This record gives sequence, structure tokens and C-alpha cells, in this order.
Amino acid sequence: MKKRMIVSLLSMLVGTMLLAGCASTGKAPSAASGDGKESGQVKAFHFAMSGLYKPFNYKENGNLVGFDVEFGSELAKKMGVKAEPVTNPWETIIPGLLSKKYDAILGSMAITPERQKTVNFTTPYYRSGAQIFVAKTNETIKSAADLKGKKIGVLKASLFKSLAAERTDAGNITEYDSDLTALLDLPTGRVDAVITDDLVGFRMIKESATAIKAVGEPLTMQEMGIAVRKEDQALLEQLNKAIEEMVKDGTYDKLSEKWFGRNILQK
Repeated sequence: MKKRMIVSLLSMLVGTMLLAGCASTGKAPSAASGDGKESGQVKAFHFAMSGLYKPFNYKENGNLVGFDVEFGSELAKKMGVKAEPVTNPWETIIPGLLSKKYDAILGSMAITPERQKTVNFTTPYYRSGAQIFVAKTNETIKSAADLKGKKIGVLKASLFKSLAAERTDAGNITEYDSDLTALLDLPTGRVDAVITDDLVGFRMIKESATAIKAVGEPLTMQEMGIAVRKEDQALLEQLNKAIEEMVKDGTYDKLSEKWFGRNILQK
């Protein structure tokens, strides 16, 4: 009798464990996961950005908009999946990718040897340079040589910080959550100069958002790519194919023209 009871209890325990293992985790399927319509779920491409990098990715009336957002949506269409853009603080955006919070980083991330040690990048989807911006009334800073001892604003955890550190003391560098906030501080005098992406600054000047101007030549020229985990080779190939298709069929030109009035991949 005791043996029968033990066998019965073990059977119930195994059954319960099997049911628990089959239960849904509630996690949304992704383009990289292989989950799809055959399971009754909609595949999705989850891509992350800071949401603070106008005009590439930012919030407007509570919605996430910008070139990166629309570019990611077009890529998702090419791959036959649903676009799911999300935001994450820039300083932890790579750790978030590695911990599988999202499938990729599509947020104007420069391709660098240091980052390539941790993640893989697609082919570039636009090219841009680091530019110095100052208040429109500033006549003392005319080139990079004039930045010594000056207060410089940069985006947190960005390549711009190292460029600033080469030209002024660490105590003179102010880090911001958003490039736009840094640029808005130029006319107030909180910082003397801001080093940021030339496309960000020139778009702000075009919109007359604040009284600033560019000075000197670009400090660098960078290629921006979409970052994915090292193991997600299939997703990397899908994205590269989708980028190539967008360039070939004119989708890229239309999107770039809409946001910048020119093709920002060809520099």
C-alpha cells in the first residue's frame, strides 16, 4: 500500500512539473527567437534606443518618433515582422541587449573596435561626424584648438566625452542625458561648447530651436550600425539583407530625404 501511494504521489509531482514547464512566460516573441505565426503569435523585432536623440529618436506627444524609429519599422516590414521600438538609458543600452531585454540596438550607435568586442554590427545605415557647436554670439571659440580650458557639454557614455577630454580638463566636462539639453545650455552660458553629432546640431539650427552655430571642421567621421548579440548571426544576416533592399528600392532615399533633405548614408 505504501509503495502504491509513493508511486501515485511521484506521478502527480512529475505531471505538475511538466505543466509548469509548458506554461507561457508572457515574454513577447522576437525576430531572433524563431517564434512565429505557426505558434499563434506575431513575430516582432524589438529594437532599443535612448529616446532622447532628436531627430533620430525622441518623444513627441507621448509617441516615440524619429529617423531611427521609422528606419526600424521599414526594416521590420522587409523581414515580415512587427516593429517594437523601446527606450533604454544610453549608458546601460549594451548591457540591456546582452541580457536579452531586446533584440537589437537601433539608436545611432557608432561602430567602434571597442564595441565590436562585445556585440556585432550590421553594415552602416548612416554616416556622420562629431562637430563642435557654440552659442551664436560666441566669438572666442572658432576651432578645436580654442577648447582648452573651456566648459564642454557632451552626451553621457558617448564617444563625444573622450573627444572633449582630449581638449579640456575633466572638471570642465558636463555630461547630459540628451544632446538637445546640452545644446540648449549654450546660449545660457552653462557650457561654452558642445560636441555632438553634426546631423543633430544642424537639424536644431534648421528648426531655429536655439541660437547656436557650428565651428571648425568635424572632429571625426563615424559609421552608425545596428548592434546585435554575438550569437544572433541569423538576425544579423536578416538585417543586412533588409538594409540592402531598402537602399536598392529607394525606401532609404525617401526616408533620409524626409528627415534630412539628403542621403545621410552617402558621405
